[in-house]
Amino acid sequence: MTETERSDTTSVRKALRPVLIASQREVTEHAPFLRRLLVGLVDESIPTALICPPMSGDQMDIGIVPGPVEVFTYPAIDLPLMERMGLESLAVALEKFKPTILHCLCESRAALTRRLARRLSVPYVLAVNSLAGRLRRLSISATRCASIVVPAETIGSSITRAHFSLADRVRRIHMPTFAESDPACFSDPLRLSSIVVAHPIDRVSDFAALLKAAKALLAEGHEFVIAIMGSGKAERRLRSALAGHGLAHIVTIVPVLDPWRSVLAAGDIFVHLQPTKTFSGFLLEAMGLGVAVVACEGGVDDPIIHEKTALVYERDDEASLRQSLARLLDDPEYARQLAASAQTHVRQHYSVGSHVAAILDTFIEAQRSTTTHWD
Repeated sequence: MTETERSDTTSVRKALRPVLIASQREVTEHAPFLRRLLVGLVDESIPTALICPPMSGDQMDIGIVPGPVEVFTYPAIDLPLMERMGLESLAVALEKFKPTILHCLCESRAALTRRLARRLSVPYVLAVNSLAGRLRRLSISATRCASIVVPAETIGSSITRAHFSLADRVRRIHMPTFAESDPACFSDPLRLSSIVVAHPIDRVSDFAALLKAAKALLAEGHEFVIAIMGSGKAERRLRSALAGHGLAHIVTIVPVLDPWRSVLAAGDIFVHLQPTKTFSGFLLEAMGLGVAVVACEGGVDDPIIHEKTALVYERDDEASLRQSLARLLDDPEYARQLAASAQTHVRQHYSVGSHVAAILDTFIEAQRSTTTHWD
């Protein structure tokens, strides 16, 4: 880089005023990642604003948003009519902040971000965290959208297939997390072993292999408890299934709590239950905390590497899942070695500093490539 290019980069960086646009998922399931990015931008002295749905008292109490960040609540009420009515007032409020770039943190806010970018005449960066089929219908401006950020290669490939003309704008930037210094799992030999699952409770069939495996492990003499973190339309049927398998006394169902990291940290084993089309923040956080992971491959599975970051089992295969769980329950020292290996992988590939630096580089690149032709 020449001296002129370095000077230009410094000038662009000093002028940055990003606005991050978050959905409800970002302030719940991805709250730790959102806070790390916001804190990183604040630490870099970048004036930053956040657009997000109303946050609960618990979410405010855990300090998702650092003090210097300006917050715009949108929509004020989660109704389609209110969303339309509040758009103009949101744009007026943003004009006073004088943003230079918008950063949409998930595809569900893509249409809103595109409208705001056009209204404010600024470029934007779009984050896509899912393999969902609706990617082909994703609202992306060919001129205003400077970059498409993905957390995993699997998602990047799906974006390239769905939007081939925008393939050169895809940037892979890993989610940011911290790896604890030591594994959390099996640290107290006197404590009853615990298994944590984080999965939406929309289909009892998703849990069938786990219930059969748990019943078999109990019959073999293993002692443990299970916490299922999630909610959904099938919760009542899942509770009936637990009773039918004789597991109600060892399984607790809890909603996605704030802060949910504390639930993961209390576990010895984290089970990634089914292939998912969306990047799992729970899986990555479990690895960073040093919880031994048993995972089903498929979907967005980039962090899953057999016998390095997790033990892999075959989808819906009770015997495969039972064998993986038994291996960790029977050999806590191996479980801790596996968890430590996952922590090393997280430190190398998912560091907060690298994430913030990559996001800033993306902002700077977007500012430089801004075109005067808006659609």
